[in-house]
Amino acid sequence: MTKRDRARPKRSAVRAWLAPAVLILMPVSAKAETQRPAWSATVQGRLAADVALHALSDQLLAQDSATLVLDDWCAAHHMAVDPKIVAERVHDGDRGVPDAVRTLLKVGPAEVVGYRHVRLRCGAHILSDADNWYVPARLTAAINRQLDTTDIPFGRAAKPLQFRRFTIASKHVWSPLPADWAALAVSQWPIQAALDVPNIVLENHAVLLLPNGDPISAVVERYSGEVLAFAPPPIAR
Repeated sequence: MTKRDRARPKRSAVRAWLAPAVLILMPVSAKAETQRPAWSATVQGRLAADVALHALSDQLLAQDSATLVLDDWCAAHHMAVDPKIVAERVHDGDRGVPDAVRTLLKVGPAEVVGYRHVRLRCGAHILSDADNWYVPARLTAAINRQLDTTDIPFGRAAKPLQFRRFTIASKHVWSPLPADWAALAVSQWPIQAALDVPNIVLENHAVLLLPNGDPISAVVERYSGEVLAFAPPPIAR
């Protein structure tokens, strides 16, 4: 067993966390009021949207900071005049710390665990909504001060710690493709004027680890349909 393997959360803790997490998630309450460009619900339009969502998902799985991934996504797709991601704290009360989260964070029942509910915004577009439990004792005083007194994203505040991300689960909540797309002839695909993109399209569960393997944060991230709030590629006629 390698040092990296020892640092990974145990599968039993992972399974215990995933089940109760469904009960505590709160989806984005409503779509953003701003108009997002319409993605065509043709075969080509659906495939283009699917490629875009998989590209974002792959980047989130490959990088340690979801905030920095969304920074790049926002800038690359020209989604705002100032493409830097801004965090918005949602002060909706402390949801408590599930026992499974304490197990993942390797903390006892009496140890303090911080909690933040944060939405990450690109201009007028809310791209993600996340629950974040973290261990203040494993952060610096400066980082804790930022987390307590500002809306800074956790990933940006904790960047000096050189943490790495271990993804526990990642799923596409929605797909623009028909359920049986692989078995359908192109002529059988549903065609509409525009895709009806839902509030939540991707969901990730992850743990952030210090270089020595100590966990500092457990997160549940929900990515909204606003990640597609940019002009779709041109469709060939």
